[in-house]
Amino acid sequence: MASISMDEVQKAFGKVIAVDHLNLDIQDGEFFTFLGPSGCGKTTTLRMIAGFYYPTKGVVRFGEKDMTRVPPEKRNTGMVFQNYALFPHMTVFENVAFGLRVRKVSKAELKERVRDVLQKVRLDPYAERQVSQLSGGQQQRVALARALVIEPEILLLDEPLSNLDAKLRDEMRSEILRLQKEYNITTIYVTHDQAEALSMSDRIAVFNVGVCHQIGTPSDIYNEPANDFVARFIGDINLWPVTIQHVQQDFLLVHIQNGEDITELTVKNTTLPDEGDQEKKLALSIRPESITVSSQERDGVNMIKGTIEEVHFFGSTIHLVVRDGELTYKVNTLNNGGATSFQVGSDAWIELPSEQMRVIPIVSGDSS
Repeated sequence: MASISMDEVQKAFGKVIAVDHLNLDIQDGEFFTFLGPSGCGKTTTLRMIAGFYYPTKGVVRFGEKDMTRVPPEKRNTGMVFQNYALFPHMTVFENVAFGLRVRKVSKAELKERVRDVLQKVRLDPYAERQVSQLSGGQQQRVALARALVIEPEILLLDEPLSNLDAKLRDEMRSEILRLQKEYNITTIYVTHDQAEALSMSDRIAVFNVGVCHQIGTPSDIYNEPANDFVARFIGDINLWPVTIQHVQQDFLLVHIQNGEDITELTVKNTTLPDEGDQEKKLALSIRPESITVSSQERDGVNMIKGTIEEVHFFGSTIHLVVRDGELTYKVNTLNNGGATSFQVGSDAWIELPSEQMRVIPIVSGDSS
């Protein structure tokens, strides 16, 4: 295994900065995900770790060893590409054995290692079949086996499931995690799929336009987004421009503009951004499932009466849109069985728990 560190790494293509001032540390045996939209810099970062690109500035280390300018063939990494990059004229066995032949491994050892890894990816009955005769999921397993058979210190996966249908993606998520734990190998996974990132990762780095906005556990990223971009990109969210009116020891008093009126809310003080971020425009965020809703009149702190504008039934959950003046609130509630009491046009009382709201800086230029 190997740990990885990137210190003040920048990658420029001409005048275009693809990755800017990146600092991160990946631990031995960690499943670490680069998450973000297309063109955000995540694949460029992966390729700098693989050695396909060299940084314009900064240092890449595996453990204590400087790997910044080391060529790919000397890095002992295994990579699985988005399009698998298999040899269609070769059998499954020959595809998996290719890297070992390049390394001039003896025939006996080669055969043993290929058979072993094919068994682990559950493809041993297909060893002599042409890869062109395999399903998409089976081809993905061949690509994984080819990367693992060379016994790399680091496994790199570049959007490996994007070409599979939804059912196969679910199966392969479990398969990749099983193999990663079995080999206990440091793994970096690139994806734009939030569900993949949240369900598979030990930690996640969220990228946009060449900048890493937040690094944390799936729980950190989802429940405590660093800014409005992260909040929007990871799941559904309510976001409103907000001003802080008063700071107390335990709570903040905040105002949201509601047409010509003001909606006043109390927020737990631990969500106040750092001093530098307080100089930026701020937004108030809360997840739809964190808002409680009732069709019966209720009183309390942060209680708002509104009118139900939309009701969407999703089986286990019911998604509502509740309007109060100029403000709308997305609310997700569990389906407890029986006929729902939530109807379009009816009144609803929603509560925004103070500990579930978070004041975050606006970096995307739009919080509406």
